[in-house]
Amino acid sequence: MTGKKKIPRIKASFLHLWHLPAIQFFVPDRFYLKLQYRHYFGKELNLDNPVTFNEKLQWLKLYDRKPEYTQMVDKYEVKNYIKETIGADFLIPLLGVYNNFDDIDFAVLPDQFVLKPNHTSGNVYICRDKSTIDYQQLKSDVDGWLKRQYFWVHREWPYKNVKPRIICEQFISENDTVPDDYKVLCFNGKAKLIEVHSDRFGNHHQDFYNGKWHKMKISQGFNTSDQRLEKPRAFDQMIAMSETLAREMNHVRIDWFIVQDKLYFGEITFFDGAGFEPFDDEENDMLLGNFINLPIKN
Repeated sequence: MTGKKKIPRIKASFLHLWHLPAIQFFVPDRFYLKLQYRHYFGKELNLDNPVTFNEKLQWLKLYDRKPEYTQMVDKYEVKNYIKETIGADFLIPLLGVYNNFDDIDFAVLPDQFVLKPNHTSGNVYICRDKSTIDYQQLKSDVDGWLKRQYFWVHREWPYKNVKPRIICEQFISENDTVPDDYKVLCFNGKAKLIEVHSDRFGNHHQDFYNGKWHKMKISQGFNTSDQRLEKPRAFDQMIAMSETLAREMNHVRIDWFIVQDKLYFGEITFFDGAGFEPFDDEENDMLLGNFINLPIKN
């Protein structure tokens, strides 16, 4: 009797080991992603015929590795890419870039600013009043950021060769509040969905809208707003600039802030939620998966 060689399934006894350094740094990417996927979704990752959004993001991690992606995910180097592609007017003003905490001259910084590493996601320090800074704690945080080897966390390949640095940007706000975060999900160069995160440091909500600003019944474990959010005046410009940046890409997420109707670029991400954020309704994982046309694997 002949046929394909059966690939052994990942045993449940291995699942609790995926985050250990011995596993993180030595297990091949494909197997490591299978371990993580099983941990987050409770089922096997199908890389031979991926159909859901999260499955296809794992496939893209492994097989869509263009060198230019490294610049695009680097929160410092991407500024040059934005300047050359759509113009410097969309950039949040840069106040400084540093290799370590001791390089930061706080005396010359304004009373309000934002610090963040260029090579990770989710790490940020928002200073609203410089006189209240706990420098010892901030140094501990910044040192920790710089030590993070972010690629190894979820094997998001573009981050592997990003040189860790700290950037300082102007604090852009309306009424001293952090602006909403608009994440435009583009597929094959076209903006299909806008993922809006509002009040991220308070009563955090996540809402999805389509390209016509109709609210979608899509959620990923976050609270959703009871009402439809007001369509931003810079919406059409945001879509146009997102599609310019997403040209010739299978899938990418372009993040924006809007302050006093002015559009500011946030970051570029190729793997929304690292491909490990389950949808409350699994049908939406399929819906977004249908938007991604995978390239032929070489």
